[in-house]
Amino acid sequence: MSRESIKNTISLMLITVIAGLMLGVVYEFTKKPIADQKQLAKEEAYKEVFADAESFEELPVEEEIGEELNAKGWNADIDEVMQVLNHDGNLIGYVLTVTDHEGYGGDIQFAMGITVDSTLNGISFLSIGETAGLGMKAQDESFKNQFKGKNVEQFVYTKNGAEKEEEIDALSGATITTNAVTNGVNAGLYYVSVIGR
Repeated sequence: MSRESIKNTISLMLITVIAGLMLGVVYEFTKKPIADQKQLAKEEAYKEVFADAESFEELPVEEEIGEELNAKGWNADIDEVMQVLNHDGNLIGYVLTVTDHEGYGGDIQFAMGITVDSTLNGISFLSIGETAGLGMKAQDESFKNQFKGKNVEQFVYTKNGAEKEEEIDALSGATITTNAVTNGVNAGLYYVSVIGR
């Protein structure tokens, strides 16, 4: 190996080590602010789906129920469960963070609020990367409001216009997204029905 090759190899190795160290330092500085922003977004989503909550208390996620969700064909995870308390400290419902793995653009994560009488307060997206102009319309109020204020065991979507309480109008050109959100909501409803027994 020539002297020039050795010199170039050492230079390249030093540049790589320095760049790696710099990336590590930047990561350490940005890790906490990024985590804080994610937590703030969650808290805002919780308030959106349960506006009359005074406080939220985290509950452990029941892993056995997660296995039941997959057995029912809902490819979704319950990431976080919060019980919702009013100003008197009474339980008024639950807020779940749900991740459905069947979105067209990958995972779709949202918060959903469910009252103690099993009424769905609403959903609020935390992470969604669907096709612009199609699947991203899931974030529109007109789509999200179809779930709001309903007390059903399970939702289904239709392409022919929702007529029943449990029916949701599918997003035009985005049935995969509609299916993913609907399955995630159904997983959350089932989860709360089990822990609320």
